[in-house]
Amino acid sequence: MSVNLDASGIGQLALRLALVSEEQVRECVLELDDKKAPAEDMIRLLERKGYLTPWQANKLRKGDLDGYLLGGYRLLYKIASGSFGRVYRGDDPRTGQIVAVKVLRNKWTMDKQKVELFIREGKLGLSIRHPNIVSVLAVNQDSKTGQYFLVMEFVEGGNLRDIINIRKKLEIDEALRIMEESAAGLVGAHQKGLTHRDIKPTNILISAHGQAKLVDFGLAEITQGAGSVHLMRQTDRDDDVAVDRTVDYAGLEKATDVKPGDIRSDIYFLGTVLYEMVTGQPLMLVTRDRQVRMLARRYREVEDTLARTGPEYGLPTELQKLIAKMSAFDPRGRFQTPAELLEAIRQCRAELGGAAVLQVKARAAAGPKTLFVVEPSEKLKDAIREKFKAHGYRVLISIDPAMALRRFQEQPYHALIIDARTLGEEGMVAYNRILRESGTVGIDVGAVLILGPDQGHLARQAAQHPNGAVMTYPVTMKQLIEKVYELTPGEDEAEGG
Repeated sequence: MSVNLDASGIGQLALRLALVSEEQVRECVLELDDKKAPAEDMIRLLERKGYLTPWQANKLRKGDLDGYLLGGYRLLYKIASGSFGRVYRGDDPRTGQIVAVKVLRNKWTMDKQKVELFIREGKLGLSIRHPNIVSVLAVNQDSKTGQYFLVMEFVEGGNLRDIINIRKKLEIDEALRIMEESAAGLVGAHQKGLTHRDIKPTNILISAHGQAKLVDFGLAEITQGAGSVHLMRQTDRDDDVAVDRTVDYAGLEKATDVKPGDIRSDIYFLGTVLYEMVTGQPLMLVTRDRQVRMLARRYREVEDTLARTGPEYGLPTELQKLIAKMSAFDPRGRFQTPAELLEAIRQCRAELGGAAVLQVKARAAAGPKTLFVVEPSEKLKDAIREKFKAHGYRVLISIDPAMALRRFQEQPYHALIIDARTLGEEGMVAYNRILRESGTVGIDVGAVLILGPDQGHLARQAAQHPNGAVMTYPVTMKQLIEKVYELTPGEDEAEGG
């Protein structure tokens, strides 16, 4: 349906949908000073004040009356999407706790197998509480919409794949610290009789504080003694259930003649992750060809690849031995339990002189000095481009804050300016995420967030960071240039404006 309401009407609709409070609606109506003003004016004001997120505002504009709340949790914006489900950032209005809400797509709600898989994923997560595993807080079906959803711990940061893509490779002790915490997570799961079944860099999250957490035990199997309870069929015909994620496991276990759910398979794939962290290169042949991925030689060749390339990359002997035992083709040659692996990782760190807690060393982005600007005003775009080019910057400009984050993840830049006067919360969120991303991947960026005088609520929500600053408009070009020089590591003071 389309929205055909005035300012007062859209405010009352947002109130009925539990998106805002009565006091917030009254405040905005008084500020507009016209109850009959266009609905868009009210939506923009609610968004500018931070009472609505951009995602909620856009749904209101479309007249969408469903999907704002699930099981008492409020959805704020979408953070990931796949064929099986969508993941949203949300919060608990009662406590303010930030959570991730994973929602099964509507088209699968009538498929009994997919619903059972989704619910089992949630129940597996509910059974585990460990500092190195992402916690599942609830699994349920919404009584109003019929949607199935999981509520999970929200991890501020990124996944290991993104970090490797940006930094190419990690320092050895940092990689071992991440591996130690990942192994500790496996120990916790194994004590509950669970294996992960999908170890890879994207399923190892690194929080903003540097802590490693395993995510997605949805394809795990509950092992009980010599038997196991299979949570899903291993079929190559159903791509939608994401069975493809277990093809590597199926190929390895078929080649080595072990049953699905063998904990040593998780250890094998942790070994390939450790190698990639320290070298920047995959240890096993990467291919999308499912038949090739099932070939035994793909797994058997790993030992030869490691023996040949380890010395070429200069891996220390202790580290080479650790990876070799983790990724041995014969399961009997690997560590037999996560606890045994965890002890070996700790011993390797001690032998190499690594500290118990790694201090990530920040570094500057590679390439020419680059500034990324998020600026809706055409006039200001030209002025900023001209002034910063005169100071030796390559200037990239977009009107989309999400583009600033994507660009930094793919090809980090040295400095950032986001003019959020019209962008509102969306600009502030991008500013915060880029500063967090810089800490996670160890690449510094000097960041400036420009706000209007009526956006104090966004200033309070902006991240406090030594390389970041909030400036309130009006701001002169000279002040802006000086602030960028001040915040960007390695820069000298600006001369002139």
